[in-house]
Amino acid sequence: MKYQDRIYGAIEINEPVILDLIDSPSIQRMKGVSQHGYFEPYFPGTTYSRFEHSLGVFVLLKKFKAPLLEQIAGLLHDVSHTVFSHVADYIFSNGSEENQNFQDDCFKEFIEKSEIPEILKKHKINCKDILDDTKFPLKEKKLPDLCADRIDYFFRDLKATNKATQKEIDKFINNLTITDSLWIFKDKDLAKKYTYLFLETNNWFWSGLESAVMLKTTGNLVKYAIEKRILNRDDLFTTDKEVWAKIRPVVDKDENLKLLVDRADNKFKFKSHHKDDYDLHTFCKSRVIDPLFLEGKSLKRISEIDKEFSKLKEKYSKPKEYYIKFLSGRSPRNI
Repeated sequence: MKYQDRIYGAIEINEPVILDLIDSPSIQRMKGVSQHGYFEPYFPGTTYSRFEHSLGVFVLLKKFKAPLLEQIAGLLHDVSHTVFSHVADYIFSNGSEENQNFQDDCFKEFIEKSEIPEILKKHKINCKDILDDTKFPLKEKKLPDLCADRIDYFFRDLKATNKATQKEIDKFINNLTITDSLWIFKDKDLAKKYTYLFLETNNWFWSGLESAVMLKTTGNLVKYAIEKRILNRDDLFTTDKEVWAKIRPVVDKDENLKLLVDRADNKFKFKSHHKDDYDLHTFCKSRVIDPLFLEGKSLKRISEIDKEFSKLKEKYSKPKEYYIKFLSGRSPRNI
């Protein structure tokens, strides 16, 4: 199978287990799940799918010669995302707004109930071997470390938002190396540039005001649609398009639903306000990386050589809290 990736270019995929997994219903469903939720009304032209990102993580791991099992884990790592991705963290009152961990919490159950274990068994792989992230340090690491997941979605977002050219992204990729299961930059200056670009992307794209509004308004919309039996919980594991196909036709029959759709569609102006006067209160996960780089034969982090970044790291490693005020549009009733 020849696959053309927008970041890594053309790649030949020949591993039978990978080909079978890519063709599986669970992986194919991700083509209909947006990477960021419902970003198009807020950041037009930046949408891409969880499928593209998941294939990207696999390709990156393959490119850097990770073990096949880790490549499989990379391909599968986002398979349990609901429609609108991290919006699920804003639908259920489980305290996951700050950390956006709903997908991680249901990953094992989703995998075990899917067709994936049988596919793995066919290729003599025990499903349990791909369920433990601690076995895959290249794929997954806690912040502020680099990992394949984090590296890939950052490159895609740089490309989607025109914040870096392919030539600049290639320069980052070619400067990365792996030692003792750690992603490391060979050049200090490139590591520093990458770090500040990541912080900038976090502050305006992943955890900025627009992202907070998108996540909360879309979460409130889906939650209301479930309460009114327009949607059911199983619908969350379909695709964004299928969910909209159930919501939009009945918008005019429910005044509150229409308002919630209009808010999610970004039809009302809003601003960050104070806790004594707001329409929405929410949190947004904030991501900061502090990568390792080579200095001679030693490994160092950017925070060790850059005092200003060290302060920024401490400030932006905490979830962001927002009180949001809409400047037009009434408040929903009885919600």
